[in-house]
Amino acid sequence: GGTACVVTGQPFDTAKVKMQTFPDMYKGIVDCFVKTYKQVGFRGFYKGTTPALVANIAENSVLFMCYGFCQQIVRRIVGVDRKTKLSDLQNAAAGSFASAFATLVLCPTELVKCRLQAMHEMQLSGKIIQGHNTVWSVVKGVIQKDGPLGFYRGLSSTLLREVPGYFFFFGGYELSRTFFASGRSKDELGPVPLLLSGGFGGSCLWIAVYPVDCVKSRIQVLSMAGKQAGFMGTFVTVVRTEGVLALYSGLKPTMIRAFLANGALFLAYEYSRKLMMKQIDSY
Repeated sequence: GGTACVVTGQPFDTAKVKMQTFPDMYKGIVDCFVKTYKQVGFRGFYKGTTPALVANIAENSVLFMCYGFCQQIVRRIVGVDRKTKLSDLQNAAAGSFASAFATLVLCPTELVKCRLQAMHEMQLSGKIIQGHNTVWSVVKGVIQKDGPLGFYRGLSSTLLREVPGYFFFFGGYELSRTFFASGRSKDELGPVPLLLSGGFGGSCLWIAVYPVDCVKSRIQVLSMAGKQAGFMGTFVTVVRTEGVLALYSGLKPTMIRAFLANGALFLAYEYSRKLMMKQIDSY
């Protein structure tokens, strides 16, 4: 599921990070794509793909594993049987709890991904003299400068994004599946309703938490150039110097990516899960 998500959405994610971090450099999504292609070539859209793959595979593995555990915790809290189907709201709460655990594996890999994606802009703006162009060089730079804890720059803003965001993510997904199922079992849904449900869930997540993600990207990228203020400090600085709209820079590529990538994520997740369950049942 995580692999399908990255392969589908990486170019749009790259545009998102560039526009969030350096909004003055780009007039919009088309301008960002054209300039990136002219300056770096097609490979520029897939900068940070390796850490993005590691991030998404790690995050979604932990997320969906913990989602199952958290569903059981919610069942205990509300006092129902282990096999009772949860409501859409209860599933949303379970997804929100699960995201807190996923954040711990996501933050370090996302920091490396964001820095690789915005490295060219950091050099152009003069914030750094020489950039690191490989995953290993970025990792080595973080360790040398800040030590192992440096990988958790932006942890608080990542948590602020993930916990409420995944409430809307799983809530939107389950609500959409309920709509398409129309009284039938959700497990009987075909690929198109699953794609649309996943896309709807992803769109709900990003609409709800986009300004928080914008602050997170700035903290993780700009901390390369020196000490960066925390979440509230960065948030206040952006609003005061650039205005509220700066917090929504890169929203368009994010929404395109959210629908496509999360549709692919849930489609791959549901079908791989069914395949694994068939293998288990055959034993």
